[in-house]
Amino acid sequence: MTRKPVNPALVLLSALVLPGSGQVWNGQPVRGLMFLFFMALLGGYTLKTAAPDVSVVGKLAGGLFVYAMAIFDAYKQARIRTEVWRHHNG
Repeated sequence: MTRKPVNPALVLLSALVLPGSGQVWNGQPVRGLMFLFFMALLGGYTLKTAAPDVSVVGKLAGGLFVYAMAIFDAYKQARIRTEVWRHHNG
């Protein structure tokens, strides 16, 4: 019998508060670091290439996009892990 996975709602909350932490809770720390790397990379790129009159959200759009994808990914993976665990453990 395998250990019960972390509640997907807690993974979602964690991913919202600290980028990459949801992946760590899912047992995928390298995946979390990859999301952090690309969030910083694309956030920095859009910060440097955006026009001066663009809002802060526009200047960080690349990083915010990766952040949103990391949140979605962490929650989705947690839901999948929970359903697989339920299927195998009754």
